[in-house]
Amino acid sequence: MKSISVFCGSSEGNDAKIISEAYKLGQTFAKRNITLVYGAAKIGIMGKVAEGAIDDGGDVIGVIPVFLKTKEIVHKELTELIITQNMHDRKILMYEKSNGFIIIPGGFGTMDEFFEITTWGQLGLHTKPIGILNINGYYDALIAQCKLMVERGFLKQENLDAVVIDQTIEGLLEQMSNYKPLPAPKWLNKEGL
Repeated sequence: MKSISVFCGSSEGNDAKIISEAYKLGQTFAKRNITLVYGAAKIGIMGKVAEGAIDDGGDVIGVIPVFLKTKEIVHKELTELIITQNMHDRKILMYEKSNGFIIIPGGFGTMDEFFEITTWGQLGLHTKPIGILNINGYYDALIAQCKLMVERGFLKQENLDAVVIDQTIEGLLEQMSNYKPLPAPKWLNKEGL
């Protein structure tokens, strides 16, 4: 994988382990020559991942909608800054520039990005790996909810299994490197319609 989008919070939260692991994730990308694609902010967990990559000489692409550019603090040391018209265009560009996706702690925006990209995968719109870095058990409740959705018949086990989960950066990247995509949904024809 040459580039990975990281979806995460524009706030730092209050867990020192999450903050330090976000920075370490950026460093790991730089050491492995993986380009970080993210939301372009210098603040929050987003900023920590970018700092880690930049401090170790990595490439960082920031993608931000024009209306957030005035509200968030855009990182000034990015390899490339892309400004979009809206949030939807931001997600599409992040998707296009990435070979995979990692979700680390964040709020509603992170959940939106996670569920949209996993839904795209479920629908056969992409075959890129999606990983959850479950730092300090942050996503335990989300994972339990997803298992409940399988148990109650609202989600197929194969779709849940398509999301790789690990508590360590190295373990997650290893799983993502060995990812085998789901076959295209049977209800799609050759043209994806």
